[in-house]
Amino acid sequence: MHKLIALYKKPDDVDAFMTHYENVHVPLVEKIPGLEKAIINRVTAAPMGGEPAYFLIAEMQYRDADTFRKAMASPENQTAGKDLMSFAKGLVTLVVAEDQ
Repeated sequence: MHKLIALYKKPDDVDAFMTHYENVHVPLVEKIPGLEKAIINRVTAAPMGGEPAYFLIAEMQYRDADTFRKAMASPENQTAGKDLMSFAKGLVTLVVAEDQ
């Protein structure tokens, strides 16, 4: 399984962020070809105390590396990426991971 993981810092306006994320961004992500599953996690606490480093963690899962590469090159992903930068620039870190 190949994964694109998005780690979001807490935005200044949580309500506006979540409204855009849920109503605009997630539907765009769901159109990306090859996406098998998207898991959205709202971070609730830091086990060592204090504020958590992240507010939201999203994991998009793809069957294999080839499917992932095709998905990342798709027009649908380009649209989702442009949207991401319109509301989360400076808040999001993207990493690619693979099941071991």
